[in-house]
Amino acid sequence: MLQIFQSHNGVLKESQVEFSGGINLKNCWVHLTNPTDKESELIVRTTGIPEDMLKAALDEEERARIEYDDGCTLVLFDIPVIEEESSYFTYSTMPLAAILTPDCFVTVCLKENSIIHQFINGRIKNLDTAKRERFLYMLLYSTHTKFLQYLKQIDKSSQRIQRELHRSTKNKELIQLLDLENSLVYFSTSLRANSIIIERLIRMDTKAVEEDSELLQDVAIENRQAIEMSNIFREILSGTMDAYASVISNNLNIVMKFLTTLTAILAIPTLIASLWGMNTGVPFQGKLWGFWVVIGISVVMTGISAFLLLRSKTFKSKK
Repeated sequence: MLQIFQSHNGVLKESQVEFSGGINLKNCWVHLTNPTDKESELIVRTTGIPEDMLKAALDEEERARIEYDDGCTLVLFDIPVIEEESSYFTYSTMPLAAILTPDCFVTVCLKENSIIHQFINGRIKNLDTAKRERFLYMLLYSTHTKFLQYLKQIDKSSQRIQRELHRSTKNKELIQLLDLENSLVYFSTSLRANSIIIERLIRMDTKAVEEDSELLQDVAIENRQAIEMSNIFREILSGTMDAYASVISNNLNIVMKFLTTLTAILAIPTLIASLWGMNTGVPFQGKLWGFWVVIGISVVMTGISAFLLLRSKTFKSKK
């Protein structure tokens, strides 16, 4: 999908895309979401952006970086995305390409995302498509603000799942915790990669106006805060997963201990019944009261065995 926007007095207005003939992209913002070959060819022909630079963000495994080619600057960084599962949400990241040309500002991503929607829907104030460097910094700032927002959501989801696990340990909740832990790994990796991009932009930002430099510094602060939060939440969640694994293992040991004790106790009456069931002469054979004597012996021997086993250190539960 191809969209073209231009700001007028701080208000973003969308322009119609015409594939026939030339289009004027002076001071415009061009956004492509999983573009078709026809859309990519139009932007490459109109802006002069190298095709490999335009399609860099269409690879989900593409690393964050800054490139220069034919007067165009590519800033590729990772953005957070939320994905809906059957009954809960998971989080991951994907690359977003911001390309600065002499005439326009171009963004490319593989899927629709909330960060771009914020700009399109006018939630970002004082947006000027003619100021490309400032547009880039605002995009980076919104990205890391969204990282912080999703990290808080992950923390709340983790606390909710832990409360459910306190009542009943189920595989469903454990799988959700594992998905959240994987999300934190994606976030932590992407944030560290983005920090390298931000540091490089700060070193390059020698001729920017003071307002833009302050915005870029704010981006760096948000990035560091998001990295710290993701690391803290990741360590907490990892410790929680280890704790629940120990609890599950301990519960299994308790069940196995009980079953072992029960098996040992039930072996006594089975042994006595086997002895008196042989086809040879046995005590009390032919006596009407012999059955009750055997039952009494079984009960007494079973009671003694149960008492000794439950009192022993091996089977005695420790509080």
